[in-house]
Amino acid sequence: MNEISLPGYLLIFVNALFTFNGFRDVNFLNKYSFKIDEILIHKDYKRLVSSGFLHVNWLHFLMNMASLYFFSEIIIVSLGIVPFFIIYFSSLIGGNLLALYVHRNHGDYSAIGASGAVCGLIFGCIALYPENNIHIFGLELPGWLFGIIYVLLTISGIRTNASNIGHEAHLGGGIVGLLLSLAFFPAAILENYIPILLIVLPSFAFIIYIIYRPAALIIDGAKKQKDKFWDIEEKYHYEKKLQADELDKLLEKISKKGINSLSDKERERLKELSKK
Repeated sequence: MNEISLPGYLLIFVNALFTFNGFRDVNFLNKYSFKIDEILIHKDYKRLVSSGFLHVNWLHFLMNMASLYFFSEIIIVSLGIVPFFIIYFSSLIGGNLLALYVHRNHGDYSAIGASGAVCGLIFGCIALYPENNIHIFGLELPGWLFGIIYVLLTISGIRTNASNIGHEAHLGGGIVGLLLSLAFFPAAILENYIPILLIVLPSFAFIIYIIYRPAALIIDGAKKQKDKFWDIEEKYHYEKKLQADELDKLLEKISKKGINSLSDKERERLKELSKK
């Protein structure tokens, strides 16, 4: 292990620690995950950072950590350790802030994962070395082409809400990472301005578009079939929505008929849901 690898290994260790605790303790998971109401209403801003150290399953964890490992050294060698940490955490927070804006009216929305921070590192590398190849699903693409395709697919994912993947965090984190990398190494702007503009312009155009026309976003979980799960992350979000709906029904019953109207089973369930 060399000095350059240490920051990446440190972040991987902290991610592993948080992720493992989240797997074995649902209360820990709920305490530190990204939740709209907890952030906007209860001002629990630590979730903007802590949620980035939790993962849905080990596959989710391994994919993010593999990307963190491979791209962290490029950023550290090119810019230094301090800029690396600034880019990582700024991308994490920036991605979550965009998700917070997009889902600001969806109080039951929740998310976890380091994808926003990792996208910041990936897009930072693309800004600095757009001709370097990126390997994905057996394909080898130049970084600039990967960046353009990824941005367009991510914009489409946010626009249509085709799945419960955190596209907003990916886009926000990626753009923050790209811009910060350029801020730390401005010479790359003149060298790589064409691919940079091809990535940045559609991203900013889309963000401005949804700010002025929020109705353009199609975010409606009701259209999804209740008996179908697309993947483990979607299942997690769906189950959280069911729990929120169940809690709302119990609270509504108490509001209308009083606490004594609940059966013993309903009282126990209320305690369980309140802890979550």
